[in-house]
Amino acid sequence: MLSHGPAKKVTIFINEDTQHHMTPLHDSIMTFLMHKGVSGATATRAYSGFGSHQMLHTPKIEVLAQHLPIRIEFVDTPEKVEDVLPTLYEMVSDGLIEVQDTQVVKHARKSPKPEPRLAHERLDGPARLLRVFIGEADKWHDEPLYDAIVKKLRMLDIAGATVYRGILGYGAKGHQHKQSFFHVSRDMPIMVSVIDSAEKIAIAAAAIEGMLEDGLIVISDAAIVRLVRSHTEASDATSSKR
Repeated sequence: MLSHGPAKKVTIFINEDTQHHMTPLHDSIMTFLMHKGVSGATATRAYSGFGSHQMLHTPKIEVLAQHLPIRIEFVDTPEKVEDVLPTLYEMVSDGLIEVQDTQVVKHARKSPKPEPRLAHERLDGPARLLRVFIGEADKWHDEPLYDAIVKKLRMLDIAGATVYRGILGYGAKGHQHKQSFFHVSRDMPIMVSVIDSAEKIAIAAAAIEGMLEDGLIVISDAAIVRLVRSHTEASDATSSKR
């Protein structure tokens, strides 16, 4: 199953009218990939193009309108690509197959049906608390710094983060930031709070430090106490009803 981390991207270039056992080759390839359990594939029809035959295929020329390029692309694990590649090699008698190393940053899909409500179970353990103090007006590449920090934390697979907007505060410069009825401040204090394992917090702190021009990062020990849904208790409850 495709997940976060190293992967392979395969791109296949063929012509729309190329046949495979009396069936359009692009249809045969897509059907084959689906039957082999590839995570997903996309076939797109190009507007124009040319290949090794040095002939330009374009819809402007009626006789070549059904000879336009087709691009099929999919991303999957190296093992899955190695499994399907020999058959693809045999199927593509006129075209190009390209394989590249790639990195899956996010692979998310909706559950086909909502998960059943499960009983609660208490879990606790050691963790680290990371707090970042910045100003609301601080920017990172023309976007609010707090937005950029949260996006970075999501990319690092941090468990969660919360952004707090202060109503009053001052920092190392001694400037007091406050909001009143007659004055709306555009630079109120912002705190980003994150909690995760010590290893992940260390990675997050290093990434955020490179984004700060003016601010404060504080790391402290913490203890996680949380309630989660217990699959064991739910299974027992289901079994007792049978």
